[in-house]
Formats: sequence, C-alpha cells, structure tokens
Amino acid sequence: MDLSIVIVNWNTRDLLLQCLSSVYETVHTLRFEVWLVDNASSDNSVAAAMERFPQVQLIQNSSNLGFAKANNRALRRIQGRYALLLNSDATLTEGAVQELFLFMEKTPDAAMACGQLLNLDGTKQNSIANFPSAALLLTNETLLRILFPKTYPSKRRRYESPVEIESCIGACMMVRKSAMDAIGLLDERYFFFFEETDWAYRMRKGGWKVFFVPHARIFHAQGRSVGHNALSRQLYYRSQYQYFKKWFPKGYPLMHAAIFLRLLINILLTGIGVGLTACRIPELKRRLIVYLKILTWHLRGCPGP
Repeated sequence: MDLSIVIVNWNTRDLLLQCLSSVYETVHTLRFEVWLVDNASSDNSVAAAMERFPQVQLIQNSSNLGFAKANNRALRRIQGRYALLLNSDATLTEGAVQELFLFMEKTPDAAMACGQLLNLDGTKQNSIANFPSAALLLTNETLLRILFPKTYPSKRRRYESPVEIESCIGACMMVRKSAMDAIGLLDERYFFFFEETDWAYRMRKGGWKVFFVPHARIFHAQGRSVGHNALSRQLYYRSQYQYFKKWFPKGYPLMHAAIFLRLLINILLTGIGVGLTACRIPELKRRLIVYLKILTWHLRGCPGP
C-alpha cells in the first residue's frame, strides 16, 4: 500500500463529501486506502459518506476525541508507507497528492511535507508555520515575515521548488510511516491546534526534516471545520499553553504573561475600533465579544471543557 488517507470529521457533512469526492477524483496512480474517523457527529455525516463511498474504512467514536486522538486511532491501523492527514474542509486538486508522494519518495530524510493551501477564490493561504517562540509572541508575525522572509517564510514569497521549513499547517500533510514509528504518533494532550507543530518539532529533534512542496495545491475552507467562536479560541490558547509548558517549562511563566498581554492589547485596539465606528461593523463587534469571553476564561483560570 502506497498511501493511507486519514480524514477526521465532526459535523461537516457537506464539506466531508466534497473532500472525499476530491480524493477519488484526483488520486489515480497510487494504491491507497481511506480512513474516516468520526468524532460523534450528529449531522448524518457518516451515513451520507458511507452511502456514497462504501469503500472507506470507518472508525466511529462515541464522543468528540479531538484531532490528535482521533487521527491516532487510524494511524495505528494504516497499511500505507505514508499517511496523508487531510482536513474535512480541504479539497484536493489534480496531481496534488502525487506531487507530495513523489517528493517524499525521492527525499528519504523527509518525515513530513505539505502543499500550498488556497482560499476558495484561489488566493494563497499561509501553509507554513514557524515553531512558537518568544520572538513571535513579543513582536508582529507579519512584520517578521516581511523583514526576515527566509527565517519566517509565508505566502508573500513565491516558491518554485520544495523548501525545508519548521512546521506545516495541518490541513493537508503527508507523513512517512517509518518516521512515525521512530518518533511516535500525535501527542494526545492536544485536543485541537498545535498537534502538527509539536509533531514537527519532535521530528526535527529526531533528525528528520519537514518540507513545503509549492506545486501541490489544496483548497481549504479555512476555519469551517472548527469555527471562529470563543470555544475555538479557548482550544487554541489551551494548546498554545500546552506547547510552551512541554518544551519551554522554565520560560513558560513569561510566555504566558506575553500571551495574556497580547490579548489585552487586542481587546483595547478592537474596543477602540468598535467605538470609532459606532458599532457599525459587525465583524469588529463579534471579535470584541470573543476577546472578552477569552479574557473571562483566563480570569477563571483557563478551565477545561
């Protein structure tokens, strides 16, 4: 088996069907299997998917296990030499998987590779992630990407060939099975967010490399599978804190303080924007409400779900 494609789903029925369609319409030359891991969806996702794609291998969870634990349930059972972790809100383009596969085949020290993520209008999304650091917390990430494009690569730069990176955005990434066997699976302490960052960090520490393959193109309905509400932001902050606690325990208090300070600055600036526009911009109002809910959650001690 060349490839095992793993898709985790939670209440994204229509996106899931589109994602699965793109798999069977664009992956032609590889021997592959598809694993669907459903996190207790209530929107008829599983029935609809299995009716249209009965060849899919299904794992049904009785509750929402999150991204890492759900993927790991399939990764322990895959037959492929590579796994493709594919978000249900991603749509493959013709040749994308073959590009990633062929690159991995000729690059034996590559543990992980990702392609160029695209918005639905064809414009580029950021597909490359840097490892979290004090520099990223204390400065503006966009500014760093402009001033130091080699250190902080982004969608602003045009790439004509694969380039080594620190980490991938996890919407679509191919991972070598032998690297997984050597390093281990996703850390299940992350419920959602930062799982792939932590994985890439462990891969790099283990002597493997991570790459961006620009000609592998994948449409990504960014955020549709997790949302942009206060709960999703809580998950993001919790995973971010988990990452720093794990890898930088001595510097964690300072990093926690820096993250909280940035939240306060965001509240202040967004509140000024809402005031200056007399509450006439709904998106600013929505963002301020989310920030205030996150502040309240912090003041309560960042309780778990």
